[in-house]
Amino acid sequence: MFQRNTDVPVSDVPPEACPLREVIGQVGGKWSAQIIVATADGPIRYTELERRVDGISRRMLTLTLRHLERDGLLVRTVYPTVPPKVEYTLTDMAVELHASLAALIAWAERHGTAISRAREAYDSREDTVTEAVVAPQVPRRASTTGAKESMNGSRTLM
Repeated sequence: MFQRNTDVPVSDVPPEACPLREVIGQVGGKWSAQIIVATADGPIRYTELERRVDGISRRMLTLTLRHLERDGLLVRTVYPTVPPKVEYTLTDMAVELHASLAALIAWAERHGTAISRAREAYDSREDTVTEAVVAPQVPRRASTTGAKESMNGSRTLM
């Protein structure tokens, strides 16, 4: 069995790649990375996170915070006050991850303009229009039984 459109058989994928794929799927998500970056300066409350992460809904913020806490990247601290005060803090593991995200952000800022120019140049080329690959038509020959028969022997009734 092959994975998607690659020519790498599933058996050739090392077992250690599976956890990597899972972690990248979680932390590489749109909201997780932004929450980790927003939390990097120290403990932060839910409403402050909501303000810092532009465009996130309350439900998505809550779900993403739970996933990050479950993965050991955030610590949720509830203070026994009225109303309850809740803060989120990065774990040591997440602080290390933040350093990698910061490097990725810096790379994106350095190369964002070049990537945009490359996309524009690519999109403006005439040869970028890809046409669907159509299987060649196999000539059909008439049959004495009233069916059409292709050169490869398959038959369709007329």
